[in-house]
Amino acid sequence: MRSNHLRQLLNEGKPSIATHVMASWPGIIEMIGHTGAIDYVELVGEGLPYDLEGLENLCHAVDLFHNMTSMIRIEPEPATFTAARAIGSGVQNVLFANVRTVEEAKERLTEMRLNVVDEGERHLAQQFKDQIPGKTRLAGYFLESGTPAYTQSLKDCVVALKIEQRETLENLEAILSVGGIDMVVFGGSDYSPSITKPGAPATPEVQQVRDRVFRRVLSMGVQPRADIGSAEQAKPFLDMGVRHFAMGTDLAILFNWWKENAQELGELIAGA
Repeated sequence: MRSNHLRQLLNEGKPSIATHVMASWPGIIEMIGHTGAIDYVELVGEGLPYDLEGLENLCHAVDLFHNMTSMIRIEPEPATFTAARAIGSGVQNVLFANVRTVEEAKERLTEMRLNVVDEGERHLAQQFKDQIPGKTRLAGYFLESGTPAYTQSLKDCVVALKIEQRETLENLEAILSVGGIDMVVFGGSDYSPSITKPGAPATPEVQQVRDRVFRRVLSMGVQPRADIGSAEQAKPFLDMGVRHFAMGTDLAILFNWWKENAQELGELIAGA
């Protein structure tokens, strides 16, 4: 059973660096792995065009690199199905988007901690009891089903929540008090419309909210992750104690390179 690199970093109090992937070609994953600088790739499930076989192929590419793992961003619906099939395919960590209430947080955590919850919580998991079967790639298609290593792999899954709505922010302390949440990400682009200011993630008001969230999360023993566009943007987060980052998205990186260089070339040609 493959070890979970992100869980190891969290357990050891070490920082992590991620990047976002929206292309469904496993070659992108391999190129990221060959850098030797990325701890995990976040598969942006809201935009990633994948089928279940393709998801396994992406995980095959991740598995080529023992110091890299994967996380998938999961939409609210169908969260149970997607989380189960992603973990069964070999994705080791999950980021639940748009969790608003304590009840939703409990449901998501139950989905992930299935088969490893205490007996007192067993009733919470009944509706999900068949969602992560033992005949998936995670379990060697049946070879590891029900083994201690299989159970440990579920325990090691890093569960992150994305704060995207005013309602989530209002319930933040109660949500984090549920327990079992390892990481929090702030989604400014989605949060700004929830305060009737769409398209304003970089405004001082939204950034101040983000910083308050990160400081509160740290005070409760949960790790915040900052999503940044370049290494230079990490400094203020480092100063407040943030040690986990996700930098860049494959399609945005390509777009910006094409746009910048094509425009520059066009200007050179026009002036020739």
